[in-house]
Amino acid sequence: QVQLEESGGGLVQAGGSLRLSCVASEQSFSNYAMGWFRQAPGKEREFVAAIGWSGRSTNYADSVQGRFTISRDSAKNTVYLQMNSLKPEDTAVYYCGKDSVSRRFTIGQGLRVRTAYDYWGQGTQVTVSS
Repeated sequence: QVQLEESGGGLVQAGGSLRLSCVASEQSFSNYAMGWFRQAPGKEREFVAAIGWSGRSTNYADSVQGRFTISRDSAKNTVYLQMNSLKPEDTAVYYCGKDSVSRRFTIGQGLRVRTAYDYWGQGTQVTVSS
């Protein structure tokens, strides 16, 4: 069973930056696309960004395009989310998820839904003050 552990959340002022990390417990991590989702109080969990298993393809929600960057280091079994120009509306618990399909060919709309992922971390809180 794969375990995912997020870290890097915290309190930051609007306009600031944070980098989230998600470490996977298994080496097979390198064969799977990974995604970041977030959930604000009273709202459903929503897609933020995804990265293909090779790291060459990425996909972003419109709300974070140009501000957030997803990347991965397969040697460290880690996926990152660099968040710049943070806004109060980015406040949420951020979760990383592992794709349920090995070496998925494309990472378009298919990875924007929660059901594409079979393992999730416990989440890390990001709070952006105005």
